[in-house]
Amino acid sequence: MGYKTYTCPIAKHCGGCELLAVPYPIQLKRKQHYVAELFDGLVDSNAIAIYGMDNPVQYRHKAATPFAPGPKGQIHHGFYERGTHRIVSCRDCLVEHPACREVIEAVARTARLCRISAYNEDAGVGLLRHAIVRVGCQTNEILLTLVANGKQLPREQEFVQRLIRQVPQITSIALNVNQRNTNAMLGRSTRILNGAGHIHDSLLGCQFEIGPTSFYQTNPEQAELLYRLAIEGLHLDAGDTLLDAYCGIGSIGLSAAKLVEGIKVFGVEKGRSAIADAKRNARLNGLDGNCHFVAADAGDYMRASARRKQHFDAVILDPPRAGASQEFLDALVLLSPRKLSYISCNPQTQRRDIELLLDFGYVLDALSIVDMFPHTKHVETVALLSLPKH
Repeated sequence: MGYKTYTCPIAKHCGGCELLAVPYPIQLKRKQHYVAELFDGLVDSNAIAIYGMDNPVQYRHKAATPFAPGPKGQIHHGFYERGTHRIVSCRDCLVEHPACREVIEAVARTARLCRISAYNEDAGVGLLRHAIVRVGCQTNEILLTLVANGKQLPREQEFVQRLIRQVPQITSIALNVNQRNTNAMLGRSTRILNGAGHIHDSLLGCQFEIGPTSFYQTNPEQAELLYRLAIEGLHLDAGDTLLDAYCGIGSIGLSAAKLVEGIKVFGVEKGRSAIADAKRNARLNGLDGNCHFVAADAGDYMRASARRKQHFDAVILDPPRAGASQEFLDALVLLSPRKLSYISCNPQTQRRDIELLLDFGYVLDALSIVDMFPHTKHVETVALLSLPKH
């Protein structure tokens, strides 16, 4: 029996799903082979499991589009063509939740009716720069964030009312202000135009409040698997203390507290708004009694904890693509937790960091791959390490 294949009319131009022409089972084998080669000598390649999706379509619950002016008042939207800032029109995306493009189409139509101009990035004029749509996987609530080159939209309330009439499923609308000449999508200030300014979703039995600037996994189905592997691999018991470094809005630490009753969780994250979200999510789940979140640099926090002789049984770290810094790893070793779960979206920097941890005496016990983004080259990996007793 042949493999099922997927097609997309803009695949050659969009570049987002660069492996789309490759049957999905073969994609998984290639990714598994890539990680096995990368970690050769550190772990048995035959022991590296990969977890794919049963149905690798419509998995993205977050979508974004740029806007640009077109002829006769039209507003272009879609994806940037590979390696350029030319917009490839997209009306239906194979890997996005269907509601995402429906909302984006409605934004473009309504903006034209209300004479809201699209942003011209070459000239630096025009208002509407981007739309970001987030759909709750379990709740189907929809958060729309509009990014504008201005603090207000013309005919703003009319625009909002027309938009909601077209897509009544929209739960909340926010306006993010970005007036800088930058490729960064979001600006520093956000104003709520409609609704509460957030949506809710759930992971591993925990409820989460997600706002316009919150980090929340794009593929929640696979995120549940990723987090479960990272948490259960630590073999935590009641009374253990867990440090969630780079904790964001608390999704991993709170999930751990939900899965393993009686543990103490400490989360640390630089962003104050993310920590405020984490504390709110802890209260939402009734976990604020044993989950504590601090806005601080993770390395500074760990060094201060070591000076106080504060003990952590385990640490979960989920750093950005650049990986963990040398300063972070030095501080981590000062704490000497007996177990580590290292989640990574970049196996290359993860390999580099793990080699340093091995030099400090840790042992790499297991490595797993979770396919968070089917039809792309990206993978997420979970490495489980332990510190042998002397």
